Amino acid sequence: MLAILVGAALAMSGTTMQAVTRNPLADPGILGVSAGAALAVVIGIAFFALADPYATMALAITGAAGAAVFVYAIGSRGRGGATPLKLALAGAATTAAFMSLVSAILLPRVDAIETFRFWQIGGVGGATWDRIMAVLPVLVIGAVICLITARSMNSLALGDDLAAGLGENVGRTRLIASAGAVVLCGAAVAVAGPIAFVGLVIPHLCRLLVGTDHRWLLPFAAVSGAALLVASDVIGRVVARPEEIEVGIVTALVGAPFFIWIVRRQKVREL
Repeated sequence: MLAILVGAALAMSGTTMQAVTRNPLADPGILGVSAGAALAVVIGIAFFALADPYATMALAITGAAGAAVFVYAIGSRGRGGATPLKLALAGAATTAAFMSLVSAILLPRVDAIETFRFWQIGGVGGATWDRIMAVLPVLVIGAVICLITARSMNSLALGDDLAAGLGENVGRTRLIASAGAVVLCGAAVAVAGPIAFVGLVIPHLCRLLVGTDHRWLLPFAAVSGAALLVASDVIGRVVARPEEIEVGIVTALVGAPFFIWIVRRQKVREL
């Protein structure tokens, strides 16, 4: 159940980020949003001994939002604005920096490093109904926000000028949709760790099946993301028995070649 919720949340978050930025490389992991949430959670637990699940999720969402703003501000500088290449580079650098800070915080704390070691990779093992019921309302709120803005995301795909000409408030749409994506990503990271590539792979696969209408794309991405994460978790539990490969490693093995393929495609600067 936790894999279903987290997979759906990450897939919807990635789909929304790609629509808002008009960037085929957008993904919570690649753009540093997941790393920002992870850093915020580690700081809260290591320095402030946070244990309340809602406080942890609030901190993760705040860290995700801060990372998103930071990466977009860096990627928007210079000629051409926020191109996919600059956003991907800014996100990769931010992710590397934030995850290095996470390791630096955990290394002196031997008692905490074992607990966070698997969480840092990303996984859904050790799920409890208490954790699921705590994160469920937050994920529902984020999903509803994204679904409400689905029609407006279709307008953004036409370009800012044309979307504004059709009566769309571009800035407001981006802000609301981004808030939904950040809530989904932050809550998912808080409960399962920074699982990468789900938000990158699923939207592209779903566009091939149902087209680019976000009113259909978002629900289909949620179902597909849930299926991918459950399948990855099953694979990780089966191939290394009696040991277990964390689901974050399996999704990375699937997503990394897909990411390289997207980067090598022609016209990657436009969605």
